[in-house]
Amino acid sequence: MLLNGRSVSRETQERLEHFAVLFSKWAKRINLVAPSTLDELWQRHIADSAQIFQVAPGAATWVDLGSGGGFPGVITAIFLAELQDGWIHLIESNQKKSAFLRVALSETGARGSVHSVRAESATCVTSECDRISARALADLDTLLSYSSPWMIEKKTTAFFHKGRDYRRELTEAHGRWDFDLIEHASAVEKDSVILEISNLRHKAL
Repeated sequence: MLLNGRSVSRETQERLEHFAVLFSKWAKRINLVAPSTLDELWQRHIADSAQIFQVAPGAATWVDLGSGGGFPGVITAIFLAELQDGWIHLIESNQKKSAFLRVALSETGARGSVHSVRAESATCVTSECDRISARALADLDTLLSYSSPWMIEKKTTAFFHKGRDYRRELTEAHGRWDFDLIEHASAVEKDSVILEISNLRHKAL
């Protein structure tokens, strides 16, 4: 199986396929993603989310903010299962979505846990964090505020999915923050990117 032009093992493929079946069942009962995107589950959500791990492979401790329907958090957890190492903390305050995420992790054997707290309170969940991810949660300045305790103290690197308006968000974020940036062009959606942000610090006044 290929995802974004990269080979995926049979074991990971089976986990992803099982997740897709679970997702489709639960999405009939609760609003996991925008209904208009359900017919594009593999390309719009699974392949798009897989890019995070493909950009930053290897065992690590992740925190995924606003995990929602499992994107990208559960997908990253499935890739970590193949490594038999690493862990991802899924942050989701909605109880129904949290219930889905717990079932998805359990049934796919993915490496992660779910924490039903708001993103702004996520730092109470774990002090250990190598990498942070988020997709369709908030503007960049807000994401950096949520992530700053880890990014400044632990030198954590963040990977944020952003759409075509990302340059405006970067300009606004630079009003308060300085950081190192690598832009990874999306293999799935034109004009979208994954922003790899490191060395975060408060802008000097």
